[in-house]
Amino acid sequence: MFLKLLASVFGAAGAYTVYWILEAAYSELTSPFRHLRGPPSTHWFWGNIKEFIEDETSGLEERWFREYGRTSKFHRFFGRTAIHTSDTKAMHHILTNTHTWQKSEGSRFSLGRVVGPGILVVEGDQHKQQRRIMNPAFGVPQTRELTEIFVDKSIQLRDIWAAQTAKSDNGVARVEVLSWLSKATLDIIGLAGFNYKINALGAEEGAAPNELAEAFETLFSAENGISLVRFLQTRIRILRHIPMKRDKVTVAAQATMKRIGRQLLADSKREIAEHGTFAGTGRARDLLSLLVKANTAKDLPANQRLSDEDVIAQVPTFLVAGHETTSTAVTWALFALTQKLDVQSRLRDELLSVPTDRPTMDELNALPYLECVVKETLRLHAPVPATSRMAFKDDVVPLAEPVTDTRGVVHETLRFRKGEMVLIPIVAMNRDVEIWGPDAMEFIPERWEAPIPGASAIPGIWGHMLTFLGGPRSCIGFRFALVEMKALLFTLLRAFEFELAVPIEEMSRKGTAIVQRPIVITDREAGNQLPLLVKPVAR
Repeated sequence: MFLKLLASVFGAAGAYTVYWILEAAYSELTSPFRHLRGPPSTHWFWGNIKEFIEDETSGLEERWFREYGRTSKFHRFFGRTAIHTSDTKAMHHILTNTHTWQKSEGSRFSLGRVVGPGILVVEGDQHKQQRRIMNPAFGVPQTRELTEIFVDKSIQLRDIWAAQTAKSDNGVARVEVLSWLSKATLDIIGLAGFNYKINALGAEEGAAPNELAEAFETLFSAENGISLVRFLQTRIRILRHIPMKRDKVTVAAQATMKRIGRQLLADSKREIAEHGTFAGTGRARDLLSLLVKANTAKDLPANQRLSDEDVIAQVPTFLVAGHETTSTAVTWALFALTQKLDVQSRLRDELLSVPTDRPTMDELNALPYLECVVKETLRLHAPVPATSRMAFKDDVVPLAEPVTDTRGVVHETLRFRKGEMVLIPIVAMNRDVEIWGPDAMEFIPERWEAPIPGASAIPGIWGHMLTFLGGPRSCIGFRFALVEMKALLFTLLRAFEFELAVPIEEMSRKGTAIVQRPIVITDREAGNQLPLLVKPVAR
């Protein structure tokens, strides 16, 4: 019986593959983009997708811009054409028209396996509903309240590194900072996100890992990489029910996260039942509690409330959005500062001028050079290098810069058919020399000390860049991330001097399921890492 079912499934998969190839060929022959310039396909199946994923220099898109212009075509699976553009008018149209332009169903399936049906995955009215309920939890007053948690965990990390330097013979410790920053931000999002003590920084060596952290790491690791089977599962729903080896651990991890999420939700609801409000309680600040409070407001119509499952789905969403991206951003900041020691010194002088180890959010935001360093890091080293959107109905996208195709025809708009894709090149747009100048590839925080005219057209929610995207689907937690990043840099730069522990030629970058992180070329087996020499600041 099982073999017959398996044969039927793979027969259907084979038939679908043939259909996909024929449909792709027809689509290419009739595509409105067939005469646009762009890179040739490098593989009959992957198109240009695999070279994009495996690009460790983030230079592929910059090369496409130089060779084919700001708007060009490229090839995805089976040679299907998609658009790659950094045109600011096109980006604004796509990012603001969210009922037409959404993540593809396949992308939502892949991301949903990690974070579930949270705000990162859902689209349309469901996303609008979740965002409306969650917005108050990410406001300025709420972030101000959470800053104490950011600073406390930053100090704990500082003390761990100080202990490591004290043990070394020369007072200098070699520290793999990415893993430690990942632990710190995991602890932060546990407490700030849902009042849950993960204690990744305090765990003794050899101790059993926290089950929530372990479940998240299992899900995150399982979705790394690219494979034919995973691709087919994103396209053929019936294949998602075929048991794969890694699916067992994935399902178990998802069950763990849901169980813990239900308990966290129950705790929040109990607080409301016992106290009526969160005033004066220990759970007043965390995001989940604020979400529950907003979701149970008396003036909120019942049909606008989130279900318990929708609320629980935000737990893994908080872990991804508040953990992986921020730890990656701070890691890249430290890397950049090792390459510009004068910048590191100037920043440290500013930070040491603050007469406290425990700054408030307002004190952190009042440091102008720290602001410049954070902006320049997020411009040059955006943790998420790109994203994509699919047209869910036919659409005409306006262009700020007309495109001339291979026939000499000038296009002032792009006509998309339902199902066609556009790649949003976050990093490439953040490094566009026409916007940022000939030194766009350099780390120069001073560029932010004066307005950057060309950047004002970029439709980003913050900093005139696309790092946090823009429009209704922009990053809801960008204030949270910025203050957390500042707290970590404030604490660590006041305490230590940093140098790269390996030659710069050995450093590269490699993407995970969500973010792009540093890697040592000569030690790929160790995975993503950033080894630094850490030395206490002499005072």
